[in-house]
Amino acid sequence: MEIKKITIIIPAYNEKETILEIISKVKAADIGVLSKEIIVVDDGSTDGTRDILRDIPGIQVVLHNNNCGKGGAVKTGFHNATGDVLIIQDADLEYDPAEYSLLLEPILKNKAEVVYGSRFVSSKPRRILLFHHYLANRFLTFLSNLFTNLNLSDMETCYKVFSNNIYKQLEPKLVSRRFGIEPELTARVARLKAKVYEVGISYHGRNYEEGKKINWRDGIAAIWHIIRFNVFN
Repeated sequence: MEIKKITIIIPAYNEKETILEIISKVKAADIGVLSKEIIVVDDGSTDGTRDILRDIPGIQVVLHNNNCGKGGAVKTGFHNATGDVLIIQDADLEYDPAEYSLLLEPILKNKAEVVYGSRFVSSKPRRILLFHHYLANRFLTFLSNLFTNLNLSDMETCYKVFSNNIYKQLEPKLVSRRFGIEPELTARVARLKAKVYEVGISYHGRNYEEGKKINWRDGIAAIWHIIRFNVFN
């Protein structure tokens, strides 16, 4: 498949402090001669995020009237994407768009159909935060791997990259609303028997005072989502 255009989807909910900077970084990311399609899905923000988005040129904005969660925003992004490859980009500044070239390389070399950016197999800078979050991430990845028979190191990563033939198959099936989208995508990718690669990335995590939204309830829910999407769906 000839790759000419990369779609970057940015789910955003109440991210007025970071939305301008992350879009600027996405626009500046070097992907060679490939063109970019930037789709921002505002998931019912009430803090003024969508007012900021109205004044940013060169992007496509899709508005949710109500908050549908990250999963709902990702599904909307998949539905509107037209690129040959799709990258999921969080609206905060935890993940660096300057690393798109690393994420794209296995697909551009026709080695992979899906690429995960791992925070745990990298020599790049990684902010040190909460040990309990680290343990939860590793446990959820282990549990997911147990069901999918993949050997990922970071199932919960934001950076998931899909070739067109994969994300177009995934979009009609996605049902998760909140952060259950991560184990759901992984389970469905495994079921498709897609060629999956993993590359190391940097990580600049934020704490709850800085706006982090995922919490312990999402961790408990993720256990159910892993079982649900690998056994029942």
